[in-house]
Amino acid sequence: MISPFTGGHATLKYEQRELEYRKEKYSYIAQFYEDDETHEQFTTSEMDEANLTQVYNQYRVVHSIPFVDEIIAMRENYGLSALKMSLILGFGDNQYRQYEEGYVPTETNGKILKACQNPIIFETFVQNSHIQLGEKNYTKVIAKVEEVKQQQDDVRLPLIYGTNHRNRANGFAPLSLERLHQILLYFIHRCGGVFNTKMNKLLFYADFYHYRQHGQAISGLSYKAIKYGPVPLHWDRAYSLFDDISQEIVEFDSGVTGTKLVSDSQPNLNSFTAEERKSLELIADTFIETSAKEISLVSHDEEAWKQHIGTPQLIDFNTAFKLKAI
Repeated sequence: MISPFTGGHATLKYEQRELEYRKEKYSYIAQFYEDDETHEQFTTSEMDEANLTQVYNQYRVVHSIPFVDEIIAMRENYGLSALKMSLILGFGDNQYRQYEEGYVPTETNGKILKACQNPIIFETFVQNSHIQLGEKNYTKVIAKVEEVKQQQDDVRLPLIYGTNHRNRANGFAPLSLERLHQILLYFIHRCGGVFNTKMNKLLFYADFYHYRQHGQAISGLSYKAIKYGPVPLHWDRAYSLFDDISQEIVEFDSGVTGTKLVSDSQPNLNSFTAEERKSLELIADTFIETSAKEISLVSHDEEAWKQHIGTPQLIDFNTAFKLKAI
């Protein structure tokens, strides 16, 4: 990076810092450039956003405030516009839209949003807005809420994620089976089939790279360090619970066998952000020609693996700032 101060070289650095947000202090890993000559520091707008996202994510978890994607999904699930949601919840006209755009709700409004993810609770808010909505709209919204009440949780969710809580252990990412499904299909499609060992590392690098760049992971998986490198927790379940992904046993000339993930389905990344798609593409491009054995050896050089091998601890996503291979 060229320094704006001297025109010389600037080095990318990371440093643990503390930021006060809404009268509370949060620790985060700051990204910045430092002028090699003057040691003056500067950031890009992308760095600023990633730094703040780390803080905002912690604040949301501490105060049980839904994440942006959850706020959007809740409105869409109830079939409402942002304006109608604001009306029903008693917010200002443009407030719900602002929350969808990334503005962090107050603790009070955040708890309202969290509670209204439960359709039974949301129904009470709808009933209290009967007159404001008008008879026609009220009837329509109540009918949709009844539909949502009938929706059943996917039993596979706890088998793969083990929790419904977003935190640093899963990179604050959405815990979505459909998103994970599409990520697996994407890597299978790009690589012409992927051995389990390599898929474990592709997911690791995609999640930790994206966390480093944007303050949030992609898949929602947690990771542990084993002999052959970092792997997702419950990875064996994750690869066997999607009907259109098969596991083929491949025997090599040496007599050793391996399990390869294959699928005829095409990935659909429409639900991912442009930044997430860019990260997935970068990881695929970087390791597309790398064998399972080679990528395992590469992952052994990562601090994420070195610091956690031999321990029962999940890999801390803050080690993403020490990635070497990407």
